Amino acid sequence: MVDNNESLSQFLASAVDAAHKAGEVIRKGFYQIKHVEHKGSVDLVTETDKACEELIFNHLKQLYPTHKFIGEETTAAFGTTELTDDPTWIVDPLDGTTNFVHGFPFVCVSIGLTIGKVPTVGVVYNPIINELFTAVHGKGAFLNGNPIKVSSQTELMSSLLATEVGTKRDKETVDATTNRINSLLYKVRSLRMSGSCALNLCGIACGRLDVFFEIGFGGPWDVAGGAVIVREAGGVVFDPSGTDFDITAQRIAASNPSLKDALVDVLRQTE
Repeated sequence: MVDNNESLSQFLASAVDAAHKAGEVIRKGFYQIKHVEHKGSVDLVTETDKACEELIFNHLKQLYPTHKFIGEETTAAFGTTELTDDPTWIVDPLDGTTNFVHGFPFVCVSIGLTIGKVPTVGVVYNPIINELFTAVHGKGAFLNGNPIKVSSQTELMSSLLATEVGTKRDKETVDATTNRINSLLYKVRSLRMSGSCALNLCGIACGRLDVFFEIGFGGPWDVAGGAVIVREAGGVVFDPSGTDFDITAQRIAASNPSLKDALVDVLRQTE
């Protein structure tokens, strides 16, 4: 079990280095013609996703050969999808792939480290607009080195909500999603869909967004980094039903502490 401050600060520095290296690859690829593959009807993967994951894992594996690794693109080759108590790096090499393909600048590298299954170090880096979000358990959250805090909003009606429609396009899923959004539009000020779960979490952490939820995202790599950043910024991360957040459940909600109950109440009404 690794939990001393010196180790954690070293883990953070290593993750920042890896994120910057991957970010350089993303920045170059962002302005070039993309070679796109389809994972599903609308779920995309590019050469850049794969190259960045390999780069990040190679960087971290050299430094921490005993650690475990979970990644979106190459888990089968590099690691496992089962989360254990061992220090585990959980990586989304390019969150917001559809944005990347379309040249929409909400893309990021997300790197999280869990220790004892608890998200402990988080790094989310958007190389296109040069924003680096970082956090270590118990040490606060930062944007480009400056401390950040969640919003002080207390009224859901005055809140900016973020969510996503997800990648499934079967009628049942689309109907459930659109019905939920229709209901929520009467309860909040406005709605945003940025196309990146990790950046939505960072939006909560720095107060740009007040409430966020997503159901059915890709996996723990979407949330491992952002969950630490939200908590260290004074926010709360939880299941949309109001129960405890489970990093493996593909369900997440986040807000400042004042808005949690109101968001949960509204989400329950939409189920």
